[in-house]
Amino acid sequence: MLAFILRRLAQAIVVMAVVSAVAFALFQYVGDPVTFLLGQDATAEERNRIRNELGLDQPVLVQFGQFIWNAMRGEFGMSLRQGVKVSQLIAERLPATLELAFVAAALALLVGVPMGVYAALRRGSALAQVFMTISLLGVSLPTFFIGILLILVFAVNLGWFPSFGRGEVVDLGGWKTGLLTLKGWHHITLPAVTLAIFQLTLIMRLVRAEMLEVLRSDYIKFARARGLSDRAIHFGHALRNTLVPVITITGLQLGGLIAFAIITETVFQWPGMGLLFIQAVSFADIPVMAAYLCLIALIFVVINLVVDLLYLAVDPRLRLDGRSAH
Repeated sequence: MLAFILRRLAQAIVVMAVVSAVAFALFQYVGDPVTFLLGQDATAEERNRIRNELGLDQPVLVQFGQFIWNAMRGEFGMSLRQGVKVSQLIAERLPATLELAFVAAALALLVGVPMGVYAALRRGSALAQVFMTISLLGVSLPTFFIGILLILVFAVNLGWFPSFGRGEVVDLGGWKTGLLTLKGWHHITLPAVTLAIFQLTLIMRLVRAEMLEVLRSDYIKFARARGLSDRAIHFGHALRNTLVPVITITGLQLGGLIAFAIITETVFQWPGMGLLFIQAVSFADIPVMAAYLCLIALIFVVINLVVDLLYLAVDPRLRLDGRSAH
């Protein structure tokens, strides 16, 4: 187990080093921060002074080393557009994105897994066919279209939910959450459903396919021959083995939800990291872009490590394979 974790940590370090190099390249090849700060009319003396203060007159390797050191401390400099620390902007926006992603992931799991199990066990029924049709629509329709459609129906026509913003939030010592207020839940409903639909349909189809494959396996036939009830076979044996690939997809998709909530946050004007990144791209705010890139990479790395550890907990065969390898 320890060797496995150390290998994964070594891989994570390599990934973060590559991502850091790409983020650092943004400072070198995407615009000129001195021009953004001073404008086109700045004198040569002013430009040299700012370059010295920012360390841009140092060799590239020295700048990269300083960038890595600052990134490890969560410091990415000042936002060129807003004139405040990037770390402060991230601290303000990250809770909104994480809450949206986790609510969407929970919704996708709580709805997608039962739908997939039902579609596998009752695959000839009318309701199972309805589920499969819904899954095709969920996979085919783009996220921005789903969001706009939900706004049109539930916000504009019916007036049941708000179409933008985060609603009332509660400050828990620096972490502002809307999950402790009714207005917060009211505001997060449509964005979370929009973000969850694609993941929900993907999980449903995966669970259905894996469930059908497991039910055809020899050990399920042996369990039936032993006289076990259908409930014990379906939920005690088949579903447990189905969860291994579901954990992988769900874990990776959670990282995707956090990274690619950009469209949903833009449609609903959700004040999270995605909307901040879109604004940073529009104004070429390089420190914010670099911080977003490093943060998302770190989230993916951590999620992958957690998924690997959950693998070991769910599937005992992996632990046995690891021991035999030694």
